[in-house]
Amino acid sequence: MSTTAIPILDWSRFTSGSDRDGFVSDLSSACRGTGFFLVTGHGIPQSLIDKTLAVADQFFALPSEEKAKYDIRKVGNNRGWSGPGTENLDDSKPDQVDRKEAFNTGLELEPDDPRLTTQPFRGMNAWPDVPDFRETVTTYFDAVHALGVDLHRAIALDLGLPEDYFAPSLNEPLATLRMLRYPGGDGTEGIGAGAHTDYGSITLLYSDGEPGLQVQPRGKDWIEVPRVPGAFIINIADCLMRWTNDIYVSTPHRVLVPRNPRRSLAFFLDPNPDALIAALPGTGEAKYPPITGAEYLKMRLDATYTEKITA
Repeated sequence: MSTTAIPILDWSRFTSGSDRDGFVSDLSSACRGTGFFLVTGHGIPQSLIDKTLAVADQFFALPSEEKAKYDIRKVGNNRGWSGPGTENLDDSKPDQVDRKEAFNTGLELEPDDPRLTTQPFRGMNAWPDVPDFRETVTTYFDAVHALGVDLHRAIALDLGLPEDYFAPSLNEPLATLRMLRYPGGDGTEGIGAGAHTDYGSITLLYSDGEPGLQVQPRGKDWIEVPRVPGAFIINIADCLMRWTNDIYVSTPHRVLVPRNPRRSLAFFLDPNPDALIAALPGTGEAKYPPITGAEYLKMRLDATYTEKITA
């Protein structure tokens, strides 16, 4: 399968000021084309990435009865452990469940934070008894959150908007960091993650390099996502596609059952709960009614879990 449709972009071209216009032009083509691109030169230390993968490995190695203490259906607010067989991402195959497990965290809040009682999907993170887990994961969360917000600077410029246009809608996001583990197999055991599009604005994914992630550009066959050590895989998600009035493309993707266990870190940058998702200026007549970030996320999550979760 070809991988040439997914470009590799050096973010330092933008941040250094050496080729901001060129980067924005290349980003524009990716966001309006396949909706996927890889980012190098992002500045997140490889040591932090590796440590985050390591603490996730330690959690997933725990006995099932220990992991069940942090079940996402008990913790609530889209946080905690999602065990094998509890999700179905492919709406066209309702009887096919995903062969993966995940652990979710969100924006870290103090117990007395008023947002816990005034905003939907706010909640306390569940922290397993794994050495350095909380510190490592929150540090990683903050790093990829900052990168995601920064990438929206280039997105804003591409759309003819002020560079900081998206910042007020992303500074307190309903973002989710998912640490994922896909067990290995011979390819006959179903699907790692069914074909789907993501919900939020953009997704920042780091994979350990084990093959399996595929993308299906509109009207075309599935293609493999190239492996570039140290790079993040970025994709446009449904909320940003809606926000841009369908100018940007949110592309279906899936994860096949890998031959060896596959680990990844997926950061889903959903907007702030009160962010108004309406057709951006200059994008033409609105194709969708306005909706808040929280309303949109609830609508999408309700369709995902085989046992529904609550806000």
